[in-house]
Amino acid sequence: MQNLPNYLYIAASVLFIYGLKMLSHAKTARKGNMVSAFGMLIAVVATLLLAELEIKWILLGGVIGSLIGAAAARLVKMTSMPEMVGLFNGFGGLASLLVGWAEFHKIHTDPASGSLFTLIAIGATVLIGGVTFSGSMIAYAKLAEKMEGKPILFKGQQLVNGALLILAIAATALFCMNPASTYIAFIGMIMVSMILGVLVTIPIGGADMPVVIALLNSYSGLAACAAGFVIMNNVLIVAGSLVGASGLILTSIMCRAMNRSLANVMFAGVGATATTGKTFEGEAKTVSATDAYMMLEAASSVVFVPGYGMAVAQAQHVVKELGDLLEENGCEVNYCVHPVAGRMPGHMNVLLAEADVPYEQLVEPQDVNPTMTNVDVAVVIGANDVVNPAAREEGTALYGMPIIDVDNAKVCIVLKRSLKAGFAGVDNPLFFAPNTRMLLGDAKASITHVVSEFKA
Repeated sequence: MQNLPNYLYIAASVLFIYGLKMLSHAKTARKGNMVSAFGMLIAVVATLLLAELEIKWILLGGVIGSLIGAAAARLVKMTSMPEMVGLFNGFGGLASLLVGWAEFHKIHTDPASGSLFTLIAIGATVLIGGVTFSGSMIAYAKLAEKMEGKPILFKGQQLVNGALLILAIAATALFCMNPASTYIAFIGMIMVSMILGVLVTIPIGGADMPVVIALLNSYSGLAACAAGFVIMNNVLIVAGSLVGASGLILTSIMCRAMNRSLANVMFAGVGATATTGKTFEGEAKTVSATDAYMMLEAASSVVFVPGYGMAVAQAQHVVKELGDLLEENGCEVNYCVHPVAGRMPGHMNVLLAEADVPYEQLVEPQDVNPTMTNVDVAVVIGANDVVNPAAREEGTALYGMPIIDVDNAKVCIVLKRSLKAGFAGVDNPLFFAPNTRMLLGDAKASITHVVSEFKA
């Protein structure tokens, strides 16, 4: 029985790894999430058994937190999912920070109870946790459009960030050398880490939000891993390492999808300067839903390109219905999802999976772009930046980012509410292309009209 908690930790770690593996495929992702959640339940139970604590207040907190989490997950709109993920990342960082604070307080009152290794681990936990919390709050505010989405830059910003990082390391060194008399240094480190989190996030523009979400997720895992070393909890170290490593891998994938380095994302301030390049002239050609139906009815190949506007309109189910009708009409149907479509990694994949779109019909941009000239109709549903040909124009804020080449299709139907620029703030010449037809209005209502035409 003495070894039971460790056996449970091993079981929980296996479930974490297996659940993470299942998340790599849309068909098994939901089950993988449940497997990982069950692993975390086992880990919590094992920790309580090992600690031999009075658990009535812990159970009360667990019940309250579970109710809040269940209500948030149940009630959140899909358009608000990115900012909720940002909040959860931040709370994960804050939880790790509080663990580090509690351990430091214990060592401060009894210096003999803590080793140098533990104090260094506390410093890492507080620094990463503080940066994660405040940075995630800024990401949340930008995603929820509670603050300006464009980068916020000022002269000497990187020098200030570097000075704050050095100050945080110096504060860590102070309380490591004398934990009994340096509580002020510890509190100062918390404040510095919070300020640093704000300053490293505000220069990041809206177009880079998927990268930021992935990076902050990684930070929350690293903070949890450091907290595991603080309290010497093996399963917390394993879980934090998995989250941290997978988040860094996802961040790298997002950066490659945008053809940019992580340093460029974090320090370049994309979108802060005025865009230059081609002057877009002409008039957008609009069509009715009936006209769009006639184009689609005659098509032998159609590619749907979803974007954030599809989430706003909650149009994923009616898009799937239209896709089914096109297939019944003998048309080849695919769904092309850009890696940074939406405002968090996998945003569009989640929506399409919710509508039961077959995983086999999801195609990558690099696979469909070479054959785009053979596509009869490309249907863009609320996407903007990921199909913007301005990304090919040197001097624009999107320059260099690989896009989905819908402008090379025989006909491109764009469903949007207006001709406004996307989240990156870059005007889109696609709207004025000779082969583009704009179907303006609510995407769900427009596609529902097209579906009714097919059924008639």
